[in-house]
Amino acid sequence: MMFKSHFPRAMLSIWHRGIVHVPAVMAVLAMSATLFGCGGGSSNPLGNPPAVSNPAQVAGKTLSFAYFQRCINPIFLAQLQVQLGGSTSTNTCASSGCHETTTGAGGALRLIPGAQALDLSDPANTPGVIRASNMYKNFYSAQAAVVIGSTAQSRLLNKPLLRGVLHGGGLIFLTEDDPNAKLIKYWISRPAPLGQDEFSTATYSMFTPADPKIGTCNTQ
Repeated sequence: MMFKSHFPRAMLSIWHRGIVHVPAVMAVLAMSATLFGCGGGSSNPLGNPPAVSNPAQVAGKTLSFAYFQRCINPIFLAQLQVQLGGSTSTNTCASSGCHETTTGAGGALRLIPGAQALDLSDPANTPGVIRASNMYKNFYSAQAAVVIGSTAQSRLLNKPLLRGVLHGGGLIFLTEDDPNAKLIKYWISRPAPLGQDEFSTATYSMFTPADPKIGTCNTQ
């Protein structure tokens, strides 16, 4: 009879050698608990498939960079309430234990906490300059977790809601009425006009007044 063990590999190595060294076992367990905290573990209690991909995007569509920079990226840096394992704490999405680009354990979404905002009205900030920036890297990573135009299919919203998908970082938004969830929904559901890029000034209507530097972020 064969069975699949869910023990960490390091513990199996100790076990198979016939060495039961309590400090070593405890160290492995502590390391595993840390990894599991934001989705870095290898166990699969819910039977999720090994690879998950979003449905195909609609060709030629992109989301607004201006709205992302002013309204979405700040969510990743904010101290948010987290419900995980029966306890409540606070953390940021871009923290080192979650989605920080170099040390995070939080899957495909990778964020650079120190990404600087760019002045989109400055002629020196050409599309090429912006696309080489850290802020754009955050935008690119976040958009990859989205099905443009479909909030119901987008992991960027479904994971923090724990809506039909496992999120190692726990429950972040209790409902879609959470103010931050509303911002994400609005961003996903209002792509730039077909054929226009992510810097299209047509997306400035997503602010009131229609200026990404001083406008407030619309949610409806």
